Amino acid sequence: MPNPTAAMLVIGDEILSGRTRDANLHHLSQQFFSAGIDLKHARIVSDDHHDIVSSLNALRAAHDIVITSGGIGPTHDDITADAVAAAFGVAITIRADAREILETRYQALGTELNAARLRMARIPDTARLIANPVSGAPGFQIGNVFVMAGVPSVFQAMLAEVMPELGGGTPMLSETLRVNLPEGDIAEPLAQIAQANPTISLGSYPFHEAGRYGADIVLRGHDPDAIAKAKRGLGMAFQGAIAKDD
Repeated sequence: MPNPTAAMLVIGDEILSGRTRDANLHHLSQQFFSAGIDLKHARIVSDDHHDIVSSLNALRAAHDIVITSGGIGPTHDDITADAVAAAFGVAITIRADAREILETRYQALGTELNAARLRMARIPDTARLIANPVSGAPGFQIGNVFVMAGVPSVFQAMLAEVMPELGGGTPMLSETLRVNLPEGDIAEPLAQIAQANPTISLGSYPFHEAGRYGADIVLRGHDPDAIAKAKRGLGMAFQGAIAKDD
């Protein structure tokens, strides 16, 4: 049975402007890699209602799982929940269960649950809440879409809440060989090895260190025997040029 496929939609002007460096995609890819969930697509969109709706609809139709990050806070530009509701064609209202979570949280902090903070209790109809053990304000799931905060610590906590129910498949295996030859010299034999090992993904990542050109060859696949076979092929093709482990 094939692994489930997934996509991520990163939402926020601050990411596209360069003001904020996204860390959530990196974390998600690591978690999914280990769980055997194949992350196939990642997209970044601005705080634009139409862009979020169209991107979300495209991704959720093409993949088993869609994770979003960003845009569920208390300010006017936090429009993700409204866009998700529009994508699914459902209403969005202040949910009693979400409001209760926020009331409890802010009462404990001695802080007013004002109108801005109450925006975080607006949840699309039929969605279920995703717990937020860091700051209280919940995310939510509707269909195959999991809507999470953009703050990395909160995103990571929410993802930990849902990972057990996402299932998974065969974890991806990965090995790296460092070849002390420039890519132009390895391209042709590397292509031949890739063709001879169709179940293995072979990636070439060049480097330039101390005046020397080379490439890290990354082998990825689900079958350790197939990885070993491709690795032997690389060893034969690049004899004497593969860096030895320290």
